[in-house]
Amino acid sequence: MPILDSLYHGNLFPNEKVVPKDPNYRPINRQITESLETWRHKLSEGDFEELESLLDLYSQVQGMEMTASFTCGFKVGAAMMIEVLADPE
Repeated sequence: MPILDSLYHGNLFPNEKVVPKDPNYRPINRQITESLETWRHKLSEGDFEELESLLDLYSQVQGMEMTASFTCGFKVGAAMMIEVLADPE
């Protein structure tokens, strides 16, 4: 399906397709998972739930930052295209 059709029909979700290509991404993600399991065993159930709530809030903020970064990047790219296409040379 062409990109404009996908956008129109609400089938375009770039944030779901983005996986960092940095070779450190997966090992660090694994470390986070292992560390959370360690904390799950160290803390009481209530304390761990509080930690999970804090991490959920952090995740929400991170999502907002990603949205803002995407929007900013898109606007910069569009402005560059306008400048390139408007230049008579």
